[in-house]
Amino acid sequence: MSTTPDSRTALRICPLCEATCGLTLTIEGTRVTKARGDRDDVFSKGFICPKGASFGAADGDPDRLRTPLVRKNGELREATWAEAFDAVAAGLRPVVEAHGPHAVGVVLGNPNVHTMAGALYPPVLLAGLGTRSLFTASTVDQMPKHVSSGLLYGDAHAIPVPDLDRTDHLLLLGANPLESNGSLCTAPDFPGKLKALKARGGTLTVVDPRLTRTAKLADRHVAIRPGTDALLLAAMAHVLFEEDLVDLGDLTPNVLGVEELAEAVREFSPEAVAGACDVDAGAIRAMARELAAAPTAAVYGRIGSCTVPHGTLASWLVDVLNILTGNLDRPGGALFPLAATDKTPRPAGPGRGFALGRWHSRVSGHPEAKGELPLSALAEEIDTATPEGSPVRALVVVAANPVLSAPDGDRLDKALDSLDFMVSVDPYLNETARHADVVLPPPSPSQAPHFDFAFNAFAVRNQVRYNRAAVPLEDGRPAETEILARLTLAATGMHGADPSAVDDLVIGQTLGKAVKEAHSPVHGRDPEELAALLTGESGPERRLDMMLRLGPYGDGFGADPDGLNLERLLAHPHGIDLGPLQPRLPQPLKTVSGKVELLPGPIVDDLPRLRTALRERPDGLVLIGRRHLRSNNSWLHNVPALTGGTNRCTLHIHPEDAARLDITDGDAVRIKGAGGEVTAPAEVTDGVRRGVVSLPHGWGHDRPGTRMSHAALDPGVNVNQLLDGSLLDPLSGNAVLNGVPVELARAGATL
Repeated sequence: MSTTPDSRTALRICPLCEATCGLTLTIEGTRVTKARGDRDDVFSKGFICPKGASFGAADGDPDRLRTPLVRKNGELREATWAEAFDAVAAGLRPVVEAHGPHAVGVVLGNPNVHTMAGALYPPVLLAGLGTRSLFTASTVDQMPKHVSSGLLYGDAHAIPVPDLDRTDHLLLLGANPLESNGSLCTAPDFPGKLKALKARGGTLTVVDPRLTRTAKLADRHVAIRPGTDALLLAAMAHVLFEEDLVDLGDLTPNVLGVEELAEAVREFSPEAVAGACDVDAGAIRAMARELAAAPTAAVYGRIGSCTVPHGTLASWLVDVLNILTGNLDRPGGALFPLAATDKTPRPAGPGRGFALGRWHSRVSGHPEAKGELPLSALAEEIDTATPEGSPVRALVVVAANPVLSAPDGDRLDKALDSLDFMVSVDPYLNETARHADVVLPPPSPSQAPHFDFAFNAFAVRNQVRYNRAAVPLEDGRPAETEILARLTLAATGMHGADPSAVDDLVIGQTLGKAVKEAHSPVHGRDPEELAALLTGESGPERRLDMMLRLGPYGDGFGADPDGLNLERLLAHPHGIDLGPLQPRLPQPLKTVSGKVELLPGPIVDDLPRLRTALRERPDGLVLIGRRHLRSNNSWLHNVPALTGGTNRCTLHIHPEDAARLDITDGDAVRIKGAGGEVTAPAEVTDGVRRGVVSLPHGWGHDRPGTRMSHAALDPGVNVNQLLDGSLLDPLSGNAVLNGVPVELARAGATL
């Protein structure tokens, strides 16, 4: 690649979706002018999507905030960093002291898992605050998968991923990786991997109400009725038992509950579920037989199967099918990744298990899941008084925009205005941040180091990569890690302490615990001696070095001279390949039994609700969401290169439904749901099945007081305003976003 005399190149892992592709940036001065795929990246091997190619435009967006904002006399005004953190301490601590820690809510958005700072510091903030009022993007996305994994394996983070490079048969439900690039399955060039599957003679089956780009590639596309994924999967399990196709293979000694499961799915025959799913019973039987007959196979379900009334049951049944066919924990099936910063693997054996409902939300009594309350309940936790407990009176929002991402944004919009205090860590003054008393803007992605703590744990190949910042910080501009460290100190009564105190605390606690664990490579050693061995230019790098050294490939602080540490990782700028996924059972299991518990109690208790769904036949239109390759939630609508074209906020409607309602292409259409009404242009297409309409997620950039100039030019509508927040998957607290009833009429007509 040619560069000008004043330009240089730098490597960067893309933070704009879960694929984590390696980029080569061209930088002129301090501005990123170009991004291309890094051909030498050990994981992505040069693949890039439109989001990655637009990295420079997103990085240099002129609407990004560059100085803190502090509210004075009702107006947000620029302030110094010292003034901003003084205001945080003065706003949060009185709430904690007067009303207790649970009166401070914390909201963590999806971008937190795309940054080092977002992975390292919120856990310390939460521990320091001691609040149970935690709300994250997980409960409008993936919490059902965490809950089902917790119940099956005893660990909510033990999520097996499809072995895309070696499988012979892939069944996808509610996933469109040709446009989303995968989720809870980190795979650069997912489209290429699906094409390679077909090229080697494998089979791809896609279950989706829409004829997506992924579905068009499939050997079999099943246009299921939205929200009935669990019924379809239960029927496939039924067939495996009925036709004697169950074969656990090497899994047999590690699994409990097979016979009980056979009885539990007895009622869910293909003939019994066909009407509710609107899928032919013969097709269901064929899918089950094909899955069982394949030399290797993997079932993978994502957001479309999570954001439905039976999301946890559907997520559970995905793994059930992998288990019953012997495809869990074997090459070509679904395996557990082993990331470089995972904890030191402990010996196999019984664990503590996974518990739901250790506490409940104050207003509606929703059970916590994985330490979180439903994001759908945030508004009522702020605006509703109850005899016991204080409402949420202060809010810390880190990289989140729940006014657009949570149901009933209008109610939440009003609730945020009633808070005693709010601080937002966000690069934009968006629909949520505009309510804050203090806005703390992080630097641009090119100015931050990058390590994928979260996504490497879901990667389809074990590997490790790290980038230092490509562009230096301006004088006086704190790193994102320092911002979150100082926020933690201000919120927990240590305002003014050196930010390094947060890292030193974590290092001391982690090493102090590690030396006491018999299976640890540093058992019995002096934690202070170990801390002195850590390398790195900053506290976050020292923490990364510590995690690498203690991890499954680590040097054990010198115990393994060939092991991994920060110094070795820095010597491999394109990353280190750690090899394909390998069978790991029973080591990952943390259930009380030490085995896969195939039919856990909470699942048994929820199955009657699924049996009731056998008789449901919606007679009206239902709504589903959709994703686009050039978008990621509400993040990127302010980047001109990523909007326009097909990335528009339109209502997809089938031609027959459009004709019945006298709607033509381009008509303004009123869409009414339980939470409100929006108006969007119709896009008549046979890409969506009859009885289903689709609006994309993340739009609605028309609220006053924001500073997102390009997004405001074509704001779209907030699909989540059609929801009132009352529909949740009861086990996980996940919002039901798909398969919800709506009414339509041309603008001006009567609904």
